[in-house]
Amino acid sequence: MAKLRKGVAYRKLERPYTRISKYRQKSFIRTARNIRVVRFNMGETNRKFQYTLNLLSKSSFQLRHNAIEAARQSSNRLLEKVLGKSGYFMKIRVYPHHVLRENPLAAGAGADRMSTGMQKSFGKPIGFAAQVKEGKPMVSLSVDKQHLDIAKKALIRFSHKVPCKTTIETIVNAPTAK
Repeated sequence: MAKLRKGVAYRKLERPYTRISKYRQKSFIRTARNIRVVRFNMGETNRKFQYTLNLLSKSSFQLRHNAIEAARQSSNRLLEKVLGKSGYFMKIRVYPHHVLRENPLAAGAGADRMSTGMQKSFGKPIGFAAQVKEGKPMVSLSVDKQHLDIAKKALIRFSHKVPCKTTIETIVNAPTAK
């Protein structure tokens, strides 16, 4: 099993996958792994909450799918423990569409028999990443007024797993007329 490369290797925003070849079968990426993000919507979906908090990025970057899942688990665990499953609604707003590829190059004795160098260097798919633009929300979290401080703690936990600086935006939802 190959070791997972560091996230800094894929953080910089790249051009999305496009490859047009005169051979039709080379214009497609062969199957890639499944996306590791288990759920994009968590908590109570059928209720209106008083406040919505958005976690905004301060720069453009790529966020790998395993980092999204790690951030989701850490913030969701805090919310479920304190508020229960019906005290909040969290939605992950980024989706990992971008396929990450790697062209492994071998070094050392006998490497010439294994590696092709830059010939046929397109690379094999190793994972997915979400392309996050500056100022776009990564996560939305809806709670009532008495739980605002817990929601901010959960978003701060999410931001610790993300490789950029973030801000929290608070939006007051309009009350619904009954």
